[in-house]
Amino acid sequence: MEVVDPDDSRRWTWQELRSAVLEDVPTAGTPGRVARLLGSMVTAAAGAFIGEGPPEMRLRLETDTETEAVTVYAAAAGGYGAKEVELSQALLARFVAGTADPSTLARWGEEHAVEGTPEPAVRESLLTAWIHTRA
Repeated sequence: MEVVDPDDSRRWTWQELRSAVLEDVPTAGTPGRVARLLGSMVTAAAGAFIGEGPPEMRLRLETDTETEAVTVYAAAAGGYGAKEVELSQALLARFVAGTADPSTLARWGEEHAVEGTPEPAVRESLLTAWIHTRA
């Protein structure tokens, strides 16, 4: 786990971590799909115009000696559903416990980067598969 910051880069091994918890996750709103899509397009256009980046969330990392909250960027401009957040938390917990292998996720990311962020149903399916893959 590496945090790259121009002022202070940090690195932790999964073995050092006692927990890794997502906080302030941007959630998908309750409007319908068309409204969400339109909202995402407007948000992206406005963000590009005023120089904003992707939505942010926090990742709270806890070791035996410290707790640090780092800012991470959301891949999904429209936010995440409750099920997807639950699955993501479960996968992070398995990484920390050593019962899932983060390289599986990294490998998938490298192989599919040009395709962009998958749709929510695909992300949920991938998370479910990764949760059930042994380390």
